[in-house]
Amino acid sequence: MSSKTKPDKTTIGLLALIVTQSACSVFFLSDAVADIIADGMAALNDVHLHVEMVATLSLIVAVILEGRFLVRLLRRNAHAERGLSIASGALHDLMEQYFHEWGLTPSEADVATFAIKGLDIAEIAGVRGTAEGTVKAHLNAIYRKSGTSGRGALLGLLVDDLLAQPLIERKEPPKDVPKASGLA
Repeated sequence: MSSKTKPDKTTIGLLALIVTQSACSVFFLSDAVADIIADGMAALNDVHLHVEMVATLSLIVAVILEGRFLVRLLRRNAHAERGLSIASGALHDLMEQYFHEWGLTPSEADVATFAIKGLDIAEIAGVRGTAEGTVKAHLNAIYRKSGTSGRGALLGLLVDDLLAQPLIERKEPPKDVPKASGLA
């Protein structure tokens, strides 16, 4: 889990479940051991003790499995956050590059960013403190300079270019390891 993010409800719920089941396991295990100590070998013939031991072992197995699941969940979450961070940075860099190539003014670049984020004309005008007509004029200039016909085409251009190249450079396999030939 990233140090920047708080644990989500699922993580907290699983952790609470693991702690509760661990406490129950300790209780049942200590009770069974106390029964064996108190009754000696005669306790081993008690059906109640066998049921208690099976329940205790089931709880212990559940705690172990849930712990492994929680660790996998946290790793997957951290991996997704890293990927999102990389993609977000790559998209931002690509947008800045295109805005520069298209010769957008700072105001046009601001409007383009809000449009790409999905804000409508009224929302952009509200955020920027400008008239809707000004936002429409900026959008028309953006579409003209970018050679696109609208917001969808503008976003499509960025996404297509973003997906055209890998976000992370893949390491080449060592030279002594043969590459797969593609034959099944």
